[in-house]
Amino acid sequence: MGSAGVILLKASRFLSIPIILFAMLPTSQAQTTEVTGRYECTQAKVHGKTVPCNGAPLLLKSDGKFELRGWEGSYLVNGSWVELSDSSVKSRAKIAPGHKIVFRYYGKHGFVEMIYERRLAELGKTSLS
Repeated sequence: MGSAGVILLKASRFLSIPIILFAMLPTSQAQTTEVTGRYECTQAKVHGKTVPCNGAPLLLKSDGKFELRGWEGSYLVNGSWVELSDSSVKSRAKIAPGHKIVFRYYGKHGFVEMIYERRLAELGKTSLS
């Protein structure tokens, strides 16, 4: 075997170690955020002040459709955002820890933040809490 063959043999041994180590790395499943459910408005802020929240519930259906105050359309989870849209309007809200969705926007009263929280039914109970 010539010097080129020896170099090739050493290079193949050198390259095989990283390939084997890479193959042994654990694989991880893609993280999906499950947001389907009924969300109640739990808090509203206008100009940084907390005000009573009387917003209509937000309903995110398992088929990718939503309902909010008569507004109906489709939604898509994009990272840590829920994007709501219909044929002419698009909006997005931040997914927050604790089964919350936070809308932030400028309304007729200035900067508004509305926090919706998913209400989960407990087993054996007929009402949501």
